[in-house]
Amino acid sequence: MSPLPSTIPALVRTRVRAAVRRPGRLTPEESRARALLLRLCSLLLQYPDAELTAARPALAASVEALPPSPAAEHLAGFTTWFTGQATDALERHYVEMFDLRRRSSLYLTYYLHGDTRRRGMALLTLNQCYRAAGWDTDGGELPDHLPVVLEFAALAGPGGGEAPLRRHRLGLELIHRALTDAGSPYRHVMAALLTLLPPPTEADRAAVARLVAEGPPDEEVGLDPYGAYGDGEFAPPGTFVPPTAAPPTRVPPASTRKEGAR
Repeated sequence: MSPLPSTIPALVRTRVRAAVRRPGRLTPEESRARALLLRLCSLLLQYPDAELTAARPALAASVEALPPSPAAEHLAGFTTWFTGQATDALERHYVEMFDLRRRSSLYLTYYLHGDTRRRGMALLTLNQCYRAAGWDTDGGELPDHLPVVLEFAALAGPGGGEAPLRRHRLGLELIHRALTDAGSPYRHVMAALLTLLPPPTEADRAAVARLVAEGPPDEEVGLDPYGAYGDGEFAPPGTFVPPTAAPPTRVPPASTRKEGAR
């Protein structure tokens, strides 16, 4: 049974691929609202291809219909910008924020493990977690791509479903900080997501500060700290390229996106 009401646009509803385990501590209405927030965050963080940009009015209407909450306010701030931009401008901005800047890459295991063998094991473990829950990612993206992680959280609920989000809290905080520093409207989507997680502790804030200064732990490719390349935070060509994804389903890999003169 889908956790989403029939009034939600088809683009949102058709992403459901597995049975949902309802969290016992939430009412059915709260479970549906939380799943919808996570699903919307997942969609809004995907590459703005033709299908997604065509659905902008429906997505904005879904956000407007959300029950009042800090997350809903953040998403409304994003959709106001999102619906008013030209398609090519959205594509360029997305590539700049998520494909060209290491601090706001959407591949979460990078922040914990860098480009090391441990990252490969983390990807395998995450994929096994999905399969154990009866969910198949269809091979369209790596299992640590944030929109994929968010979709799984929406399907499986706050317990095991949201465990990957909690595990990668430091990376999520860093992405939000990087987008805020860049003045990107995508910061609103990340802010909405962070309102659904437990508040950061002082230890969390200190760990994010270390991650900003030093880069991912146990780095094996000789990367300098995140702040080494000036205000724009661009890495030199070839320094870091997100792993190549399998043939796309919903989210096209970075190499197929329009990105101007890259």
